[in-house]
Amino acid sequence: MNVLIVHAHPEPQSFTASMMKTAVEELTRAGHEVVVSDLYAMNWNPVASADDFGSRKNPDYLVYALEQRYSYEAGTIAPDIAAEIEKLKKADLVIFNFPVYWFSVPAMLKGWIDRVLISGVCYGGMRFYDQGGLKGKKAALSFTLGGRDHMFGPGAIHGELELMLRPLLRGTLAYVGMDVLPFFPGYHVPYLKPEAREQIMQDYKGWLAKLQTATPLVFPKMSEFDEKLYPKKA
Repeated sequence: MNVLIVHAHPEPQSFTASMMKTAVEELTRAGHEVVVSDLYAMNWNPVASADDFGSRKNPDYLVYALEQRYSYEAGTIAPDIAAEIEKLKKADLVIFNFPVYWFSVPAMLKGWIDRVLISGVCYGGMRFYDQGGLKGKKAALSFTLGGRDHMFGPGAIHGELELMLRPLLRGTLAYVGMDVLPFFPGYHVPYLKPEAREQIMQDYKGWLAKLQTATPLVFPKMSEFDEKLYPKKA
């Protein structure tokens, strides 16, 4: 497989960064081609703006998604975006590696999503969910967080991780057509002793080894809805 790792952590010596490096080593050893977009090291610009477009269909009023489509087709989209889109198009699997900030992703990673998953290439019209522009590709999340594992789940203080991550799992990755694989959480990482961290890393290696055959999470299929996107009657 061609694997793209989109890594977003400001500290190169962090456990999250060690997970990224481990993923590169393990996946390369398994025969996969691995490319990393280390967003902080790249000084990635997370701000979606009119500056992303070298030409505009409507210079008087910015509709960002429409200008994404136009500028990409015209070959005038910002070079940093164009480079990431090419990585994305070549990838069979994309791993997003990050620390959880406020039940979500760091702004740096959110900015990658906003600027790179462009209209026209990744979605548009009726091209979403299992008919999205990235259909056939796989995506997975590996992340660290400060909470303990018992804090997440039905009835737990923070609720279920899958619900917490729904905007990313469903509203982003599944929406653009990717098969979303089960995620890997590294719990309580900032507060663990070295031996506990090592156990997480061993578990992470096991997760990486199973990615190619993992069963995707279940999300809506376009065939389940009519042309107006009402659910079809049984």
